[in-house]
Amino acid sequence: MNHNWEEEIVVSAGPDNAIEPGGPDQGQPTRFLPRRNRFIFRVPVPENFTVTDEMVWTLTTNGVTEMAYATLRLDYFVDSMVRASEQGAIGAGTTNPTIRSNTGPTLTVEGPTERRIRVGEPLTLVARATDDGIPESRRQRSASRRQSQRLDRWRPPYRATVSSETGLRVSWFVYRGTGEVRFDPPQVTVWEDTRPGSLSPWSPHWVTPEPPPDNGWVTSVTFQEPGIYTLRCRASDGALDLDRDVVVTVVP
Repeated sequence: MNHNWEEEIVVSAGPDNAIEPGGPDQGQPTRFLPRRNRFIFRVPVPENFTVTDEMVWTLTTNGVTEMAYATLRLDYFVDSMVRASEQGAIGAGTTNPTIRSNTGPTLTVEGPTERRIRVGEPLTLVARATDDGIPESRRQRSASRRQSQRLDRWRPPYRATVSSETGLRVSWFVYRGTGEVRFDPPQVTVWEDTRPGSLSPWSPHWVTPEPPPDNGWVTSVTFQEPGIYTLRCRASDGALDLDRDVVVTVVP
C-alpha cells in the first residue's frame, strides 16, 4: 500500500482507511511502512459470510483511493507454504519434507500489554523468541561460503524475484500511531527493503545475526510526541512469523 522507499504514511481508521463489511476499524494498520509488507494482520469475517462475498479494504492517501479485496475462495487460500514462498524464503512452488515440517517461531513479550510513558522517556521492551532452526540461516553455512558472500556483498542482485534471508530474527515496528518513534538498537526491517547494504533480510547477502545468549531481545523505545501507539513485535524465521502487540499511551 506504500510505494515509497523512505516515507511512512499515517491514515487513521475511518472513511479513508476502512474495511467493510463490519468496519471501518477492524484492527488494520494506520501506519504504513514503505514498500511491500506481507501477512501483517487478519480480519474475522461476519458469521453469514459466504464464498461469493468479499471483504473490501479502502485506503485513500494524497487524494488517491486504492482497494484490496479478500474472499473465502480456495484460490485465495494461504497456508504455510504460500507464506514461505511469498516471503522469499523458498522458491515459488518449492516444497520438501524439511520445509513442510517448519513450525515457525515462538514469541513472548515481557510485562503488560499496555504501558504508559512520557515524551522523551525511554521505554525498555524485552522480547523472547525461539525457533526450530528451519529453515536454517546463511550464517550456519561454511566459513568459506561466508567469505565468498562478503567479497560479493556489493554486486548487483541477480534474482528476478524477492529472496529473504532465513533464521530467527526479532523486530519492533510502529503498527499504529502518528509521531516519530526511535528504536535502539535500530531494528531489522520488516518490509521488503531490497537495497544492497540495508538492514534488511531482503537485502542481497544480508546475514541474520546470532540470537542473544538467552534468546531475549532488549529494545529501548523513545516517543517524540504524545498519543496512543501500537508497537508490534515480530519474530520471523524468514518463512513464518508471529506477532505480539504492546499499546503505549504517551503523555507530555
